[in-house]
Amino acid sequence: MSNAKNWTYWAAGRTLACVAFITGLLAAKLALAAGTGAPAPTCTISSAATLDFGNLGVLAANVDRISTIHVTCSNATPYNIGLDAGTGSGATVATRKMTSAGATVNYSLYSDRAHTTAWGTTVGTDAVAATGSGNGQSYTVYGYVPPQPAPAPGTYTDTIMVTVTY
Repeated sequence: MSNAKNWTYWAAGRTLACVAFITGLLAAKLALAAGTGAPAPTCTISSAATLDFGNLGVLAANVDRISTIHVTCSNATPYNIGLDAGTGSGATVATRKMTSAGATVNYSLYSDRAHTTAWGTTVGTDAVAATGSGNGQSYTVYGYVPPQPAPAPGTYTDTIMVTVTY
């Protein structure tokens, strides 16, 4: 099952804008746990909202924006939410890259408001761990564009794969 969402970086004239794309991806699980007759744990990504950095001009100051990922996992199911480095050439989970016609804008995604933990894919390190409640749970993604030389105006985008491991 997968859900695709946008995060975009827009620009017109001298104005620059940002968006990044989020794509959810889950592996299918069997309906029953092997040999137990009990239902197997399940998880779904119900939504991943667009992270839009807005219309920007010169990137002389920090730009902070948030997005939300909603996950529903069966009660008492431990799981991890990972965000990959994206599709920008040379991107890492510490420095992701939105691109437009060969130009790039660096940005980062964090699991905390203070921007101390880059949100990555490594379970036990930088993926977000949680336990299912049987109800939808919301997770805030903190997006950050640091000051940097402003690239040419354009629409800068990236695609981020969201993976729930359970």
